[in-house]
Amino acid sequence: MAAELGVSAASVSRHWRANGLKPHLVRGFKVSRDPKFADKLQDIVGLYMSPPENALVLCCDEKTQVQALDRTQPGLPMKKGRAATMTHDYKRNGTTALFAALNVLDGQVIGQCQQRHTHKEWLKFLRKIDRQTPKDKTLHLIADNYATHKHPVVQAWLQEHPRFVMHFTAVSASWMNMVERFFRDITTERLRRGVLTSAADLIAAIDDYIAHHNKNPKPFIWTKNAKDILQKVIKANSRLSSKQNATLH
Repeated sequence: MAAELGVSAASVSRHWRANGLKPHLVRGFKVSRDPKFADKLQDIVGLYMSPPENALVLCCDEKTQVQALDRTQPGLPMKKGRAATMTHDYKRNGTTALFAALNVLDGQVIGQCQQRHTHKEWLKFLRKIDRQTPKDKTLHLIADNYATHKHPVVQAWLQEHPRFVMHFTAVSASWMNMVERFFRDITTERLRRGVLTSAADLIAAIDDYIAHHNKNPKPFIWTKNAKDILQKVIKANSRLSSKQNATLH
């Protein structure tokens, strides 16, 4: 840009800063086009902000293809004046799929690592939830629209276990599911910098993290009501539509 305008790079940078522009940064986004977005939003946010009595609200999902990574060379530990170091490249030593159910009320997590993530593994995880929750409680499970969650075999099992009530997030709206916050934490706090030499090491690390988390769990607090969120989404859709129309003309 500086060459095109015939000015110095410092001048361009100064004008960018003065106008609050950061062209080196790009923020990703995805607006849901689910025709039932508003209904699903109100349903799930209602569970977060006003959970039903004598029931548990569990946010469920799978974190697939979790990799056991080992660095190609040993790094140096952090010390005064120097950050910890690690090589940019790594060795892959196996994978696992983490199934997790986050209790909205108290932050406890039910977790299970499995080799695959088909409907069979999802059903196995549902059975674990059934075993590890009080039998007198209705279970409201929040999950995404992955076909595994709606498989006919799963549907048949759910009909035989009426205390399980499924609530599906809107398409392209994984942020509705608070278990994603837990997945973010386990990635940044344990997996990203881990040195894991096998799939067994990976599973042990995940199990240890969940056990440690459950000793002193802290629930994630949902603060925005459905009306405020919906207004923001409507505003975003309006902006996108106006830009698309301007591009077409």
